Amino acid sequence: MSDAGDRAPAISVVICVYTEDRWEDILAAVASVRAQSRPALETLLVVDHNQPLLDRLGTEYEECAGEVRVLANAGPRGLSAGRNTGIAAARGEVVAFLDDDAVAERDWLARFAEAYADPRVMAVGGRTEPVWASGRRPAWFPEEFDWVVGCSYRGLPPGRVRVRNVLGGNASFRRAAFDAAGGFATGIGRDGDKRPLGCEETELCIRLGRARPDAVLLLDDRAVIHHRVPEARERFRYFRTRTYAEGLSKALVARSVGAAKGLESERRYTARVLPAGVARGLRDALLARPGGAGRAGAIVAGVLTAAGGYLVGSVRARRGAAAFSVPAVPAAPAVAVEEAGGG
Repeated sequence: MSDAGDRAPAISVVICVYTEDRWEDILAAVASVRAQSRPALETLLVVDHNQPLLDRLGTEYEECAGEVRVLANAGPRGLSAGRNTGIAAARGEVVAFLDDDAVAERDWLARFAEAYADPRVMAVGGRTEPVWASGRRPAWFPEEFDWVVGCSYRGLPPGRVRVRNVLGGNASFRRAAFDAAGGFATGIGRDGDKRPLGCEETELCIRLGRARPDAVLLLDDRAVIHHRVPEARERFRYFRTRTYAEGLSKALVARSVGAAKGLESERRYTARVLPAGVARGLRDALLARPGGAGRAGAIVAGVLTAAGGYLVGSVRARRGAAAFSVPAVPAAPAVAVEEAGGG
C-alpha cells in the first residue's frame, strides 16, 4: 500500500433508515459496505423512531455487533437528527453516509480514503447513479434534474474537483468538520413529513466553509453508488412536488448563510446548465427523438416550481415561521442512544 494509503483514516459508515418497506434495500446497502475493497471500521444503522424496525435489525445483525451496530435516532424525527446520532456514535476519523436504498460500488470507500491523505480535505462526495424501477429513464425526465431523485445530475463537474457542497446520500466528512461547524441542522431536510425537503448537507457545507476557510471539499465521480428510484418518483407529480420543496429548502439555506453564498452554485446552474438542457430538448423534438419536448418542458416547469417554492419560503422566513437549529455534535464517540441487540 502507498504512503498516502497508509495515512488514510478509518471510516465509519452511517445508514439512516425509517421504514420496513425498504427491508431488502437496507440489507443490500449494508452488504455493499461489508464488501468494500477498503473495509469500513463499522456500519451504523440509525433507525428513525420505529421500534419494530429497530428490533428486527438488531436481531438481523446480532452476530455482527462489532461490525454492524443498530441505533435509535436520539433526536427528533428526521434525517438530520438521525445523521447526528450516527456522527456522535461513530468511532472513525471520517464519517461516510449512504442512503438506505442505495448500494455502493466496491471501491467507494477507497476513493474517499485517498482524498483524506490531504489534511486540508474536510469532506468528499461521490457520484450517484439512478436505478429506475421501470427499467429505464422516463423519456421526459431531464438529466439536469436527477437531483430530484437523489442522484448526480448533468452539470456537475467531472473527475475529482473542489466544490461548494457535497450531496448527502453519497458523502463523507472528517470528524473535525463537525467539531468546527456543528452537526446537520434540524428543521430542514427530510423529517417524516410528506413534503420532500432537502438541502441540509448544503447548509452544513457552507457553514463549514465559514468556520474553516481553509477547508477543502471535493467531489470524486469515481466514488459511485447506485440509488433505487421507485416508480412513484418517476412521475411528473413527484417531480413538481420535489422541485417546489427544493425552493422552500433553498429559502431556509439563504436565510441562514445569505443568498450570495446560499445560491452561488444555483445561479450558475440556472444560467448555464438549464438553458443548454432546454436547447437539447427542443433540438431532439425537431429531430423527432422521443421525449425531447417533454424534457424541455420539464426543465422550464422545474425552474418555475422551484422559484415558486423559494418565494413562499422566503416570505415564511421573514415572518419567522421557518426556523431550524444547528446542534453541536459531541467530540467523543459516546452518546446516550438506545442500541438494539439480543434480548
